[in-house]
Amino acid sequence: MTKVHDSSEQKVIQTELYEKLIARFVTWAKSRDDIRAALIVGSRARDDPDEWADLDIIVVTTNPEHYLSRTDWIHNIGSPLLTFTEPTATGDERERRVLFEGMLDVDFAILPEQRAKQLLKGIPPEIKAQLADTFGRGIRVLLDKDGMVAALEALIPPGETLPPRTPSKQEFCEVINDFLYHCVWTAKHLCRGELWWSKSCCDSYLKHLLLTMVEWHARSTHGPDYDTWFRGRFLEKWADPRIKKDLRNAFAYYDEKDVKRALLATMDLFRWLACETAEKLGYPYVMKADERVTAWVKTCLSERA
Repeated sequence: MTKVHDSSEQKVIQTELYEKLIARFVTWAKSRDDIRAALIVGSRARDDPDEWADLDIIVVTTNPEHYLSRTDWIHNIGSPLLTFTEPTATGDERERRVLFEGMLDVDFAILPEQRAKQLLKGIPPEIKAQLADTFGRGIRVLLDKDGMVAALEALIPPGETLPPRTPSKQEFCEVINDFLYHCVWTAKHLCRGELWWSKSCCDSYLKHLLLTMVEWHARSTHGPDYDTWFRGRFLEKWADPRIKKDLRNAFAYYDEKDVKRALLATMDLFRWLACETAEKLGYPYVMKADERVTAWVKTCLSERA
């Protein structure tokens, strides 16, 4: 029988398991000439990660392809259940994701040493913003054989944060128009009988645009530097409580009638968010286009009933 631990006990257990894995990684990485630096970012670099936090390690290496194309090295760190590669969250590099025994999930972001050296010569503004955000949330240096991590930290003044992220009027209108366009698109494909295709747009693409508006709404309310994390992380903590309530109705079952309901609920949520945000930013809202699109979508869906 599997023993069930309470949350606090499980947190301690998980922390101990991750720390053992980190210790094995450091011992192994120190012996590798091609690994020049390694640092932890994300939740486990901060003071009090919960039991669900994964482990994110940036590995600076002279031989990135070795760690992306081969898997034998992973066994030096722990007992893997599975592994695969994918682009990093920023999309500019690749990472190897590993699930170890104990369901310990670890992301090894593989950063070529040459890329790190290029950053030391001059950090583009968008990369500097990302580094400021990452370093500002906390890092834990595991290895820094050549002082590269320390040098990168020195290039980013303490307390430097991302620049204000207020959308321009054009960006604001682009997102609204994109959203309304794809509401019509979703309704058309639903009426054609393409349930998978229409549900995917309703619950994926439209929700991506909705999240953008949720972030803008939060920053227009609390200030441009208000922390909205990224890709919806911790939305439950930083978003308007009304949004969390309305989101309960915004996602659909794999059912034609429910996709209709969820689409209209998503449109209602997006509308009041966009209208409030437009008012706070002093931007116009395309109410006439919204009314036309909404009327057409409702008619289209009712005829399909």
